[in-house]
Amino acid sequence: MSGKGQGNVSSTRRGSIAKQVVLPFRKSLEISIRSLRVRFFRSLITTLTLVLAVAFLGYVLVSSDVATGLLRSGDPDLRDSLVQAGYNLQQGVREAGSSATERWIVLLSLLVCTVGIVNAQLMAVTERFREIGTMKCLGALDSFVLRLFLLEAGIQGILGAVAGALLGALGALLMGLARFGLPVLSTLSVPTIGLSLLAAVSTGFLLSVAGVIYPAIVAARMQPVEAMRVQE
Repeated sequence: MSGKGQGNVSSTRRGSIAKQVVLPFRKSLEISIRSLRVRFFRSLITTLTLVLAVAFLGYVLVSSDVATGLLRSGDPDLRDSLVQAGYNLQQGVREAGSSATERWIVLLSLLVCTVGIVNAQLMAVTERFREIGTMKCLGALDSFVLRLFLLEAGIQGILGAVAGALLGALGALLMGLARFGLPVLSTLSVPTIGLSLLAAVSTGFLLSVAGVIYPAIVAARMQPVEAMRVQE
C-alpha cells in the first residue's frame, strides 16, 4: 500500500475514533446530572449563592414595577404614598425606577456571586483531577470535558436563577401589599412583571455559565498523566 493510501486510512481511523469518544448530548447531560447528585451539598452551596443574588435582583426589579403601576394609576394618594416610601418622583414622571444605592448593591451582589462561582468551580476541578484524567485516558476530548462543566453550570444556573427570581418577586409583592395595600394588585402589570422575572433569570443563568468558563478551560486542558499523578 502506498504512503498516500496509508495516510488516508490513518486519517479515517482517527476520524472514526474521534466520533466514538464524542458522546451524544443526552449522555453528557446524564453524566452532568449524576455528577451534581454526587456533589449535592457543594452544588447546593454554590446554587444558594446564586439564589440570593438573583432574589435581590428580582426584588429590586419587581418593586420598581409595583411602584410604576401605582404611579401610572394617576391616584394622587398613591403618589403621595410612594413619596413617603422613599421614591424620588419628579413632576410628570411616569416610572418609578430603583435608586442608585439599590443598583450598586445589586451590582456588588452579582459580582460577589460570580467570584464565588469561579472559586467553587476551581475547587471542583481540583477535587476531580482523577476523574478528568480517567476520562481523558479513555479518549474524552477537551470539548467533551468543557461541555460537562458548562452543562453542570447551566443546570445550576437555571434552577438557582428561577428559584431566586420567584423568591425575589414574591418578596417584592408582599412588601408592596404591606406598604400600599390592595391597589398593588389592581395596578399590577403582569407582562411587565414577566419581563422582570425573565431578566433576573437570564442574568443568573449567564452569571453561572460565565463563572465556570475559566475553570472549565483549566479542566479541559489538563494533561491525563498530570491528573492521574495526583495523590488522593
